[in-house]
Amino acid sequence: MKGLFSQSVNPSRILGTLGIVGGITLIYYRVINVNNVTVALSFLLAVLAVSTQWGVIEGLAASVAGMLCFNYFFLPPIGTLTIADPQNWVALFAFVVTTVITSHLSASVRKQALESSQRQHEMEQLYTLSRNLLLLEVHGPLAQETANLIAKVFELPGVAFYDRTTDRIHRAGPNDIPVDAAKLRDTALQGTVFHDSETKSTVIPISLGGQPIGSLGIQGSQVSETALHAIGNLTAITLERAHAQDTATRAEAARQSEELKSTMLDALAHEFKTPLTPIKAAVTSMLSDTDMSPAHQELLRIVDEETDRLNSMLTEAIQMSRIEACQLQLRRSPQSMRKIFQTQLEKLGEGLEGRIVTVEVPEDLPRVNVDAEFIGIVIWQFLSNVVRYTPPGSPLILRASAEETEVIVTLEDCGPGISEKEQRKIFEKFYRGKDQRERIPGTGMGLTIAREIVRAHHGRIWVESEPGKGARFSFSVPRTPRES
Repeated sequence: MKGLFSQSVNPSRILGTLGIVGGITLIYYRVINVNNVTVALSFLLAVLAVSTQWGVIEGLAASVAGMLCFNYFFLPPIGTLTIADPQNWVALFAFVVTTVITSHLSASVRKQALESSQRQHEMEQLYTLSRNLLLLEVHGPLAQETANLIAKVFELPGVAFYDRTTDRIHRAGPNDIPVDAAKLRDTALQGTVFHDSETKSTVIPISLGGQPIGSLGIQGSQVSETALHAIGNLTAITLERAHAQDTATRAEAARQSEELKSTMLDALAHEFKTPLTPIKAAVTSMLSDTDMSPAHQELLRIVDEETDRLNSMLTEAIQMSRIEACQLQLRRSPQSMRKIFQTQLEKLGEGLEGRIVTVEVPEDLPRVNVDAEFIGIVIWQFLSNVVRYTPPGSPLILRASAEETEVIVTLEDCGPGISEKEQRKIFEKFYRGKDQRERIPGTGMGLTIAREIVRAHHGRIWVESEPGKGARFSFSVPRTPRES
């Protein structure tokens, strides 16, 4: 009941209430002659109307004035305030009860209407905030721009936003919200709501995906807790969206930069290869001259070998640039793995430096559904890599075996082996063994090229080795669909 009488007294409304009761009394006492029941009902309706429109104080005033007028002018003995008849007490009690109940109901209705109006207003503000956040043109830190928008849309005297990512506090609004930095940080970490009734300040944590990303503090009591949490969620989504866009922008910039680099590398490699062809032809022709002194022939052989080495490096650069530019276009067809082996061994020729290569391919080995040229590059990379890192004359075993859905190719050597740590890095671009990188030439791109070609074929590539026990380089490729 205490809440019903908490409203302040409005003198003009009290006078209006007394005027209404007086008007009813004057009409029925001087103008219209009706029975007492009609008069009582009229006073009761007046009490209902006043209570509904103005509240409990004015309703009580109407009930007391109506009871007095009803008793003085219409109940015998007329002209006195004597309450001799019990029905007078019933009338007074009816007026008071009606006033209290009606005032309570009307206050509840007004409260619900006010809350509904406030919720509607908050929804409109949240919509405006979300729209502005989506269309936000950022001219500074996003967290600061967001705080400014919140203060502007909700007309708040003070807003503070703590961004945990940058460990910075951004404040907005005409007033500085009376919440210190420690409280903002603690709220973000602990995930609990803080409220100060004296300063009308509230701080809520902001999280996304269960991870705390900051806290939001506002000053003012016109924003409900539900709307405040909705503001927090909008802020979290905005920051995450901006982070995702920034990541995508950086990724796209990196992709374009990588594509440009690959294109330039491809163009430069082709330009460098152009003069190598006549150089190689000229050196080969001069080496065929039998009248040349042994010293000159040795110099020409060095030029010939280094020309081949430079040509190989440029070929790898071109292949890598095409792979990085996503220009690796496979022309798959059923191929004989034995034929691919023979082609690459003939291509390497004297480059094997006297090594005996044992080829183990079963007669019933199924064909593989691959691009023969690119798979040939993988095998050539395996062979050339082994030649560089194993002693001349050491034996090699090149084998192929069939599994249920794939064919596995393995090159086994008797070299120094590879440590477990280096095995995890050997297919990375530009990586070369730490013990051989200074004395053995190479670019570190060959096995990376092989890996990307195998991946393009939806196959696997790996190495197995122990120091001092040689190494086994392997990759798998799919069998032809009709034979799988």
